[in-house]
Amino acid sequence: MNKSHQAVWVKGLAGMQEKLADVESLVVEGQLNRMVGLTIEAVGCQAVIGARCLVESQEGDDIEAEVVGFAGDRLYLMPTGNIQGIHPNARVTPTERVYEAPVGEAVLGRVLDGAGQPLDEKGVLKLPERVPLSGRPINPLERAPIRTPLDVGVRAINALLSVGRGQRMGLFAGSGVGKSVLLGMMTRYTTADVIVVGLIGERGREVKEFIDNILGEEGMRRAVVVAVPADQTPVMRMHGAFLATSIAEYFRDQGKHVLLLMDSLTRFAQAQREIALAIGEPPVTKGYPPSVFAHLPQLVERAGNGKPERGSITAFYTVLVEGDDQQDPIADAARAILDGHVVLSRELAEAGHYPAIDVEASISRVMTEIVTPEHINRVHRFKQLYSLYQSNRDLISVGAYTQGNDARIDEAIAMHPLLNAFLRQDMYQPMDWQQSLEQLNELMQAEVPATSADQTEQPMISI
Repeated sequence: MNKSHQAVWVKGLAGMQEKLADVESLVVEGQLNRMVGLTIEAVGCQAVIGARCLVESQEGDDIEAEVVGFAGDRLYLMPTGNIQGIHPNARVTPTERVYEAPVGEAVLGRVLDGAGQPLDEKGVLKLPERVPLSGRPINPLERAPIRTPLDVGVRAINALLSVGRGQRMGLFAGSGVGKSVLLGMMTRYTTADVIVVGLIGERGREVKEFIDNILGEEGMRRAVVVAVPADQTPVMRMHGAFLATSIAEYFRDQGKHVLLLMDSLTRFAQAQREIALAIGEPPVTKGYPPSVFAHLPQLVERAGNGKPERGSITAFYTVLVEGDDQQDPIADAARAILDGHVVLSRELAEAGHYPAIDVEASISRVMTEIVTPEHINRVHRFKQLYSLYQSNRDLISVGAYTQGNDARIDEAIAMHPLLNAFLRQDMYQPMDWQQSLEQLNELMQAEVPATSADQTEQPMISI
């Protein structure tokens, strides 16, 4: 062997030794074996659940996909973006990364997609800090209790369904009954250091409308919006909900009081249903597989109070009640894991009663911990009068009830216009906490017209 050949051989050997010394950087690639709908089946590679993989497209670009399941030597992936250009036997390359949430003060005033990339035209978002999309669990014994009332600017909620700082509430409604309007009122009028809005799976046009008409320039200074419209993949819709919650957790850990608004929890559940059914999970409850009901509490439990020295996340989740059916599986599951719910009535909305809050069907589970006994007694009496009129409304409407037959019903009839007026509120007229309580006190001390008899003591109605 001459010296030139020997030099080439030594150089090649040195290169191979360098590669062997860096075996951790070697990645075993697989190939696309099957694709049905949005489900990609890959063989020849391994990756953990939630890992990011790159799928080669015909144009030479890599399309990102997330590992959502496996069976034997097969991996099931779901793309996070456009799938145009994916071809049979395409190369699938696992990465060592999982999806994370970019966080930092710079997100305030910005509009992000489900991957944390800006949707506005305010330049590149530089956020070196990353946190897991799945969040970090808090020991339930370390959470600060809910003791401080939160002013949401809506009289009916402040007075009759009082919300505490760190509470998780649901807004239950069918389509077109004022859910977004009520959410907008609370966005504008609630006292909070930071507002995080998650628009998950809703109409794309609502994103700009929400920013311009509801938040406005002043509101956006302390807000961040995560928008993942309905035309995005189910993986991105789920990522959007996780991202909004991760950002809220970041500011809570900075000691700030955060208002988290997510519209809607139902679309998040439907995204998980699409993924689960696509990889073969069997449906168990009206088409929903078990994993849906496992993911809901995992998302909701991340909100709430942190440790006593930290801040809080007060969360409002909208729940779309299909066909106004309050026994819808997602609505039923959400009621069980939330700290209360506000139900919007289609009947009230059609009668021009806004906000269309059904006070009989709504509840705040922490109200007794944050208000005085005198306040509770006034709420009891309000609900007694309101419920008594509603239960006898048909008789009263057709004239079958004769005044004087029952003193309690006489009082309910006399007070009904005042109760209805109390529940109504213009969307551009805020009503703070103190005003709401003072007006409730005045209403419950108002004299009943002379034609009705004295009030008869009745059992208290539980709230």
